[in-house]
Amino acid sequence: MKILVVDDSSTMRRIIKNTLARLGHKDVLEGENGIEGWNQLDQNEDVDVLITDWNMPEMNGLELVKKVRADSRFEDLPIIMVTTEGGKAEVITALKAGVNNYIVKPFTPQVLKEKLQAVIGEAE
Repeated sequence: MKILVVDDSSTMRRIIKNTLARLGHKDVLEGENGIEGWNQLDQNEDVDVLITDWNMPEMNGLELVKKVRADSRFEDLPIIMVTTEGGKAEVITALKAGVNNYIVKPFTPQVLKEKLQAVIGEAE
């Protein structure tokens, strides 16, 4: 399974990658903003899950989600948003844009595991 992690914080990308590795997911691509994330997806159409932050420079996570959902190649790609934006309005906005699941920072490895299993189950 190939997972793309997009976050402008290298520390957060490392935390997510390390957690994914402990869960057995070693094939992880990364990008530090929505533009890099989009380029990774465009070049690696076999990505199975996208995990993205919301607040990033150049192209934010919500813009990335909308761009991904507008491309028929990725209409069924599971997307998890990991963000500090924990308000109900933000969650609803993200879900309407096409996010499959939502994690509020800070989070535990168990939360990431549960959310990932939830979207992988949806995809199968």
